[in-house]
Amino acid sequence: MALDNNVTVIGQLTADPELRHTKKNIPVASFTIAHNDRIFDKESEEWVDGEPTFVRCSYWREAGENFAESNEKGGRVFVVGKLKQNNFTDKDGNGRSSIELIVDEGGPSNKFATTTATRRKGNGNRAASKPKAKATASVTADSGDGGSDDDFDF
Repeated sequence: MALDNNVTVIGQLTADPELRHTKKNIPVASFTIAHNDRIFDKESEEWVDGEPTFVRCSYWREAGENFAESNEKGGRVFVVGKLKQNNFTDKDGNGRSSIELIVDEGGPSNKFATTTATRRKGNGNRAASKPKAKATASVTADSGDGGSDDDFDF
């Protein structure tokens, strides 16, 4: 039996993606996605938000650069990737662990927005003067959307 840990997360960015480069100049975008379920409470006849889940993500290389340049805080996005557990020792000497999603694919969600994508020519990691991908999103959401999970105040 094969175990495949592909995970899909859809939610909102809690901040602009942070783009950095490793010592070997490999770009990586780091960001957090917030998601919560909404359920309809029949007694109060209102939508009720569940507890939010925050997922820390890392998106590597050119795709991560494209993601960081194309998405911003509050934007509804989707990502697909693999979960990775990181074990470490905190400053008090206690063993700790954290889970992060190593993203394979991601982009803006089109459930409540429209996007325009521009294909990036060549390998953007080789030359700094290459054209950058640009995706724009404008959102018009109905407040009574019946179950959206995009009601975070950032």
